This record gives sequence, structure tokens and C-alpha cells, in this order.
Amino acid sequence: MPIYKMDGKKDGLQKYRVRINYTDNLGVQKQLDRVAYGKDAAKELESRLMRDLKEETIKKITLGELAEEYLSMKRYEIRESSLDKIRRRLNYYVLPSLGEYRIDKLNTPILQKWKAEVEEMTKSTGEHLSLRTKQSAYCELRAVLNYAVKMEYLPRNPLFATENFKDAYSIKKKIEFYTADEFLKFIAAAREQAEQSESVTNSIYEWNFYVFFSIAFYTGMRKGEIYALKWTDIDGDIIHVTKSITQKLRGDDRETPPKNKNSVRDIKIPVQLKNVLNEHLKRCQGMAGFSDDWRICGGKTCVRDSTLENRNKKYASAAGLKKIRIHDFRHSHASYLAYCGINIQEIARRLGHAKVEITWNTYSHLYPKEEDRAVTALNLITENKKRYKLRVKNVYTSKQTA
Repeated sequence: MPIYKMDGKKDGLQKYRVRINYTDNLGVQKQLDRVAYGKDAAKELESRLMRDLKEETIKKITLGELAEEYLSMKRYEIRESSLDKIRRRLNYYVLPSLGEYRIDKLNTPILQKWKAEVEEMTKSTGEHLSLRTKQSAYCELRAVLNYAVKMEYLPRNPLFATENFKDAYSIKKKIEFYTADEFLKFIAAAREQAEQSESVTNSIYEWNFYVFFSIAFYTGMRKGEIYALKWTDIDGDIIHVTKSITQKLRGDDRETPPKNKNSVRDIKIPVQLKNVLNEHLKRCQGMAGFSDDWRICGGKTCVRDSTLENRNKKYASAAGLKKIRIHDFRHSHASYLAYCGINIQEIARRLGHAKVEITWNTYSHLYPKEEDRAVTALNLITENKKRYKLRVKNVYTSKQTA
């Protein structure tokens, strides 16, 4: 936004040209040219033109346009899979109702009406949205409007007067997981299915799923981290976790770093899993074109989400077990270690959590030994009180004697 000195004066004041370059709502580059006399007047004119132009732009920008600008900015700050989740939440739950509104027109009544519409939304199954889904939609809208405040498009966030979704009757769901005995039944069913398939088709394809679920339970790794594992990531009894794969984005699979910096980690594995991996390596080495650069669960490409989910249902049914989510095998790993009294910090490290508080908030109720110790200590309050009084009395008596 330069100020140019021009030939000519008026009332003894130098003539200046003030030029403002800007882009309109259609993406067209434009300019504003004005003339002022005197340097101070030129600066004041420049400030006024910029202020008027910004106010005019704000009046025209819709929430949908703001969301696109926000997403364009976020793509440099977060993982592609995270950006895709934000975009889908906005497109499904926010923009259909609010996308055409100018952001300067958003107010509490409009936002309360939007909340009521989200409350009435249903999934494809006919069920209403979960509290977590609704709260996530609220958080995404809040972030977009916070961005508008940061960019000085709005003086304040209009959503702050509207509270997040609540449900007075909702009960926090307990995490689902397999006990050690249940997992052994599950993995036995998986092994049986793989052996039967190999004998019929002479293919080792089904073994990939048996190996996947073994890794999931014995390491607690995320699904994408297991997908990304290559044979070069195995070093004796250590698995080096350095990458992840996402399948739900448009186009090919995306290989990225893990979820956060703490997710880049080394995990020591038990003998059971080491044996499973060694057996599978021998199978894979017998295949034409084998390379150490192959994915452990799949080969040249990793196994697919949909097929993995089908095998999960199949093995659970064959073992006579309830079906749990793929992610719940991660919970199963952590829950077993918590039950065994393993330090929560070590569990957090193995899981690759950014903060140990995340691990504690999820699994603290699975520390029965600590709970038993706490109750035992409380049961001894009366006895401990008597012991304390006796100890004080003995000390006092000793001093009197001395």
C-alpha cells in the first residue's frame, strides 16, 4: 500500500498519491487510487481506505467462504487426515445450515437455531448423532470463527454466547476391550481360518490378518502405524514406529509421520509376537519378488480397511466373542498392562500418547491393585490413629523420664 510523492502543491502542502492494492471476492486484482496534500493527510487517507475496504469485505464474506479460507490455512499446520476430518465435519453438520450466512450477520438466535437442527439430525441408521459428534461440530465452528477474529474480520466470536452441546442423561461409555483369555480365543480363530485358507488356495493372504491382530494386541499400535510397517522396521525384538498410512483420503494411500512426535517410538515385543513375525517372514520370503521393503501386513501394499473389518467380525463370531472395533485392540493392550500394574508412563510411551494425562484419563479405572491398596489404607484409619496416639505418648513419656 505505497504512498507516492507527486509534482504539485496546494496551500504549501506536497501532493501525494495513495494506492491500495486488493483482491475482490471474485479473486480479481484491483487498485484504489486517491490524492492527498501533505504527508500526514496521505497517511490518514491510506488508513481510512484500508479500514473501509476491510469493512466492506467483511460484510460480503459468508461462513462458507470463511471456512474455505480457514481450511486453506490449516493445510500447512496439520496432517492431511486431520484436515479431511475437519472438512467433513463442517460440510456435514455446519455449512448446510450456516454456509450462506454472512459472518457479520451471525448472532445468538441463528446459532441456537443451528444447534436445534443438529440435535434433530440422524445418521443413516436412523439414530440421532452422538454427543461427541455434535460437540465436535461445535468445536469446528468455533475454530473457524476464532480464525475470523484473529484475522480481524470480526470483533468477537458470536458463538461464545452459545454453549456447546450437552446431555444431562448421557453416561460416559466404558472402553471396549478383550481380556487376555478372550484375545487368545480370537487369535486362535484367526489362525485356524488362515491355515484352512492356505490349504485350499495355497495362498498366504489370510495370514496377513492374523499377523495384524497379533501386532495390534501385543504392541498397542494404531491401525495406520501397523499398515505402514515394513520388514525393515523390525530389529530383533524391537519395532521402530516411524510412519503411518491413511486409506480414507481421496486417491492413493497416504504415508505420513505418526500422529505426534511422541508416536515416533521403539516398542519392545514379547516372544509370542516375535515368533508370529518370524513365521510370517518365512512365508513372505517364499513369494516371488519378495523385498524387505514390503509391508508386513499385505506385501507391496497394505491390507484394506474394509477387508480387515470383515475379518474382525468373522474371527469374533468364530470364537464366540463380542465384536470390538479395530481400535479397541489398542485398548486391549493398554488395559491388560494396566491390570498388571504396569507404570502408566510406560503404557503412555508404548501407545505414543502426546501426554500421559491422556493415558491416565482413559485407563486409570483399570488399576484394581491401586484401588485395593487405597481402600485398605482407608480401612486402617482407626487403627493408624491409635498407633499415632501411642507413638506420641511414648515420645512424651521418654522426654519426662529424661
